[in-house]
Amino acid sequence: MDHPPLGHNRWQTGWVIVVVCPGQGSQTPGFLAPWLELDGVTERLAAYSDAAEVDLREHGTVSDADTIRDTRIAQPLIVAASLIAGDALVQRAGRRADGIAGHSVGEIAALVGSDVIDAETGMRLVGIRGRAMADAAARTPTGMSAVLGGDEEALLARLAELDLSPANYNGGGQIVVAGALPALAALAEEPLKGTRVVPLQVAGAFHTRYMTSAVAALRDAVSDVVPKDPDITLWSNRDGSAVADGAQALEYLVDQVSSPVRWDLCMQSFAEAGVTGVIELAPAGALVGLAKRGLRGVPTVAVKTPEDLDAAVALLNGEAA
Repeated sequence: MDHPPLGHNRWQTGWVIVVVCPGQGSQTPGFLAPWLELDGVTERLAAYSDAAEVDLREHGTVSDADTIRDTRIAQPLIVAASLIAGDALVQRAGRRADGIAGHSVGEIAALVGSDVIDAETGMRLVGIRGRAMADAAARTPTGMSAVLGGDEEALLARLAELDLSPANYNGGGQIVVAGALPALAALAEEPLKGTRVVPLQVAGAFHTRYMTSAVAALRDAVSDVVPKDPDITLWSNRDGSAVADGAQALEYLVDQVSSPVRWDLCMQSFAEAGVTGVIELAPAGALVGLAKRGLRGVPTVAVKTPEDLDAAVALLNGEAA
């Protein structure tokens, strides 16, 4: 697919915009409905549904919160929404952002957005990923909780005592932890000083050793994929680094299923790269919230519906502060 100009010179002009793609938990009932009013989206969503083996129109418009919480459904829904919103943004702005990153499953949308893989491949992979992670989660009752505030070293020591794992380092004083349900309950019953523990509505200890079987399934799925090198800056959840090699980006995507998400390091890299604006694609909100705490003063736009595209275009084209 041909793309609009990248605007590489913007790294020197001091106006640099990154697009971010959200992860699981961002979905809400009916959130895809407004996007279906855009030309071509219905047809694109049908193709994405075939690739992911999930009825995205049904689940994105009429299914209830419990239904779309299912990992098999949630992950393809989120990635499809990001791809649709990203395409709409590029079409309206006439250019792409200077860089891109995704949180957890959002990394699949980021690989598509940086042209490492095409959209059909991305949707096929996210369907496989969602099913494999759901199957892995079903083997042992596990879950995840967000820990807000407190001392990181003290928290990590307590997690080791409870045999829990840090799953998402989200920055801004938030770490998501994961593991066996009794251990998570123990952490919540006796929270460390200065912390608040919030159980998350996910059915599994994602980004931990409990996902080993899902790593194997996804690795098998990517074995016949021939990736391209990213053609805009692509940051990885592995360690926040920019990845210039497409094969390496795909390898990191697979490994990340059982490894912690280092979104804190991604935001640190954004700051070091001089990023001056963040646009979060649908279903947006969570990553903009983290950016407001971790990248204070950097303008943000959450593209939740097509009505938010004008503000995103203005930020992308340097017309908003």
